[in-house]
Amino acid sequence: MGQDVDDREFTGEDRTRYRAKVRRCLDVFARMLTERDFSVGRPQVGIEIEFNLVDEHGDPAMKNVEALAAIADDDFQTELGLFNIEINIPPSRIAGDGLARLESTVRADLNEAQAKAGQVGAGLVMIGILPSIREQHFNRGVISANPRYHLLSDQIVAARGEDIEIVIDGVDRLATTSDTIIPEAACTSTQLHLQVDPEDFAATWNAAQAIAGVQTAVGANSPFLLGRQLWHETRIPLFQQATDTRSDELKSQGVRPRVFFGERWITSVFDLFEENVRYFPALLPIVDDEDPVDVLEAGGLPTLGELRLHNGTVYRWNRPIYDIADGRPHLRIENRLLPAGPTVVDTMANAALFYGLVKTLSAGERPVWSQLSFGAAEENFHHAARSGLGADVYWPGVGTVSVGELTLRHLLPLAAAGLDELGVDADVGGRLLDIIEQRCVTGRNGATWQIAEFDHHLRVSGDRTAAMRATTLAYESLMHGGEPVHTWAVSGR
Repeated sequence: MGQDVDDREFTGEDRTRYRAKVRRCLDVFARMLTERDFSVGRPQVGIEIEFNLVDEHGDPAMKNVEALAAIADDDFQTELGLFNIEINIPPSRIAGDGLARLESTVRADLNEAQAKAGQVGAGLVMIGILPSIREQHFNRGVISANPRYHLLSDQIVAARGEDIEIVIDGVDRLATTSDTIIPEAACTSTQLHLQVDPEDFAATWNAAQAIAGVQTAVGANSPFLLGRQLWHETRIPLFQQATDTRSDELKSQGVRPRVFFGERWITSVFDLFEENVRYFPALLPIVDDEDPVDVLEAGGLPTLGELRLHNGTVYRWNRPIYDIADGRPHLRIENRLLPAGPTVVDTMANAALFYGLVKTLSAGERPVWSQLSFGAAEENFHHAARSGLGADVYWPGVGTVSVGELTLRHLLPLAAAGLDELGVDADVGGRLLDIIEQRCVTGRNGATWQIAEFDHHLRVSGDRTAAMRATTLAYESLMHGGEPVHTWAVSGR
């Protein structure tokens, strides 16, 4: 969830200094894009996966401190809630068998972490939202001890000026409030990273935005929250509302939400950083001692700490990242809209679809975004989050069509061509894209399986809480079994 910060209070002077510094960083970033070499060569990809911790009953286990101590691996870190942890897989080449090697790494790390966390009574579950989460888990005492989380929560609630309201209408209706951002901890995601050359960034980001609806529908894995059946990917509205700094009055005035789809196609990566500075006030106005102008003019690489910190508090579904690695600056896209899970191989299939599609679509002679309004792309995204594989979306040259048909008939061949262009071995890419194909053919992804499994347990027990727990435990078992979700059977069938 971002870099660590110390607990502190902020003054008006802090905010004034920060605003000036972040704008100075932005000016330096603009110079760097023309003066420094950001070239990638052979692109690397990376992945972050957030996990929930559960106990033997399927309930959230508030044991991330104990679990991390048992796992004892720096790749695993805390997350917002005491029932969350995250793994950061080091970047690697995508070409050849890169995706297969990445899959093996994630699987080995998960298996080892599961065995060690089990020693302290915690099991790891990759899922968008735990079905077994209840109201009692949404309180300040559930926030992890890292001062950043408490500080960020306090700043968001203070900016809003009132409790956070969560209202989601789906199959059921949920209406609740919270005096912290802890509902965000219910949202556990997969974040896909892709290094991009500056000259290719706008086209790649636009392509990623264009396919956001398809990604969300095919990968949906979050149909339940607080005992209610809501959207197929309930994480989308929950995350937006749980971090919303706007009162109703500010919403009506058109102030942008911190969880931001965007509002236009871009022509440069600078557009995104500039919008973040222009539209969003600071949440964590912390100023370091670096003068980025002095560093740049001395031939060094400025860290642009304030710009990066600010960028980390604007939650775009496709976030631009500036970073330094091995003494070189680089840019990457952080694709943040996918839920965690259901399995490691499902995660890699989602990654293959994303990397392949953005590669092909970003290089098209007549780009898809020249034929698709930005508003239509956003509508696709929200329709997909609500209805998953049952959603109808609009696509240029095709019209309004089901996500499954669009993916099967039009997008999978494009993804395969993109993976080939990236140098991915045909057998590796083909195996992963076949999983996406079978989800569309069977109509089964994480969300549809959870809904069917819950319905079975509810018929048997007549108790919603017991049915949610049973669904969680069945999911946990199948997730660790490792077979792709389209093969999962529903209990009692």
